[in-house]
Amino acid sequence: MAKKRTNKYKKHIKQSPGSIVYTGENPTEKLFIDVFDYAIDFVKESELKSVEEAFNFKHTNSNTWININGLNHIQDIEKIGKHYNLHPLIMADIANTSQRPKIDVYDDYIFVILKMLYYDENEDIKIEQISLVLGENYVLSFQEIEGDVFDNVRERLRLANGRIRTLGADYLLYALIDAIVDHYYIVSETMGNKIEDLEEILFNGELKKDLSKQILNLKKEVLKIRRAIFPIREIISRIEKNEHALIQPNTIQYYRDIYDHVIQLSDSIDIYREMVWSLMDMYMTSISNKMNEVMKVLTIIATIFIPLTFIAGIYGMNFDHMPELHFRYGYVILWGIMIVIFLGMLYYFKRKKWL
Repeated sequence: MAKKRTNKYKKHIKQSPGSIVYTGENPTEKLFIDVFDYAIDFVKESELKSVEEAFNFKHTNSNTWININGLNHIQDIEKIGKHYNLHPLIMADIANTSQRPKIDVYDDYIFVILKMLYYDENEDIKIEQISLVLGENYVLSFQEIEGDVFDNVRERLRLANGRIRTLGADYLLYALIDAIVDHYYIVSETMGNKIEDLEEILFNGELKKDLSKQILNLKKEVLKIRRAIFPIREIISRIEKNEHALIQPNTIQYYRDIYDHVIQLSDSIDIYREMVWSLMDMYMTSISNKMNEVMKVLTIIATIFIPLTFIAGIYGMNFDHMPELHFRYGYVILWGIMIVIFLGMLYYFKRKKWL
């Protein structure tokens, strides 16, 4: 029985604009908040027990990254949103996990939604929404569940590797977006390997029962990756052209580097998309060729038996005065003629390379 599809938008019916409604699939996820408060000469990493503990980081002289896991805790999202003066529509977008990647620019903060992609242990594509808010000296990140692709950013903050602790919160936003985009390369490479494996299977003529399902799932994965990557070009372009006070001029060049990566990824995904379509064509062609081989064998068998059936039909008629009917060696001669015809036709088909 086919799995019944659920409508994520059904929860928004009769809801007023700006209502915070969680639309994800993890309603029992625990709230987890970790904080990195840092400057050039120090870094303090802590785990908060309540969302109220995050309020004190808004007006510090240091830079702060507050990471909130658990979008199902809408009351806590509303509390931190109000404290950081986030628009109600922004808080609603954070809880709505079906949002398209986008950017909203306000006077005192910039809001960005991205999709974090990764493969699980079964090599099934997983998509998680990441919401980022850039303020004057802070970055808020909202995730649906615990676990992400930001471990490298955390390690750089701990060890003061690179420029991350010497530059402002706008560079931290870049580092988080760059970590997500870099992980797209891993997803893209895995996707390419899966396509090559299916190509090899098709070229070897190994038509497994679930091969069409694998190709269909691969097609869906390519479309999911494409929908996640393509809007990032618009996001980076708006950051470059907006000239917002929160984005320092010396940080713009780093965002341009992300733009170049996204263009490269987009080209790769377009190629993979065409390759998946060609895989389906190859599969249908292989099925057709296999069917033609079967039909050819059946046609040859039927053709061989046509004269044999004709002879058997003639001597199977119930007439009394058939000349050869009472011939002593008629049965043996008839078998000999039929065997000669059978072997002669096989030889002819071999000469014609039909067999």
